[in-house]
Amino acid sequence: MSASTSAADGAAGACCGGLSRRAVLAGGGAGAAALVLAACSPGGTGDVQITPPATAATVAQLAEVPVGGAVSATLPGGAQILVTQPTAGDVHVLSAICTHMGCGVVPGQGDLECPCHGSTFDLAGKVTHGPAKKPLQTLTATVKDGQVVVGG
Repeated sequence: MSASTSAADGAAGACCGGLSRRAVLAGGGAGAAALVLAACSPGGTGDVQITPPATAATVAQLAEVPVGGAVSATLPGGAQILVTQPTAGDVHVLSAICTHMGCGVVPGQGDLECPCHGSTFDLAGKVTHGPAKKPLQTLTATVKDGQVVVGG
């Protein structure tokens, strides 16, 4: 091993306050994992409640919500919701926050799925497979002139 190689290795290892490249990469991976976990669980539980808007807001066009399915939507203010239509004309607006650990729930094939831990919910928000134990929060909605409206 030459002196120039040792000096280069020492310089590479001296970056980031004397930490080795391996330590920096390992720390970065741990930091990224912490960010993913933090994003997955606000406060560590699924007890987050969505507040309906004070004034009526259209969240979807009924024609865009498949019968036997769901679409994702956003309330004014940014809260994520799901609009479902289990049978023709039977519309539900649900929080897209899983009641297990607060992850985002998405439309599945005839159900609603939490990709973080595998919970599933029916199109009315009831738990069909855990680990979630509580149903999704339901928001009061009406259908007016082909529009799904929440709040007000």
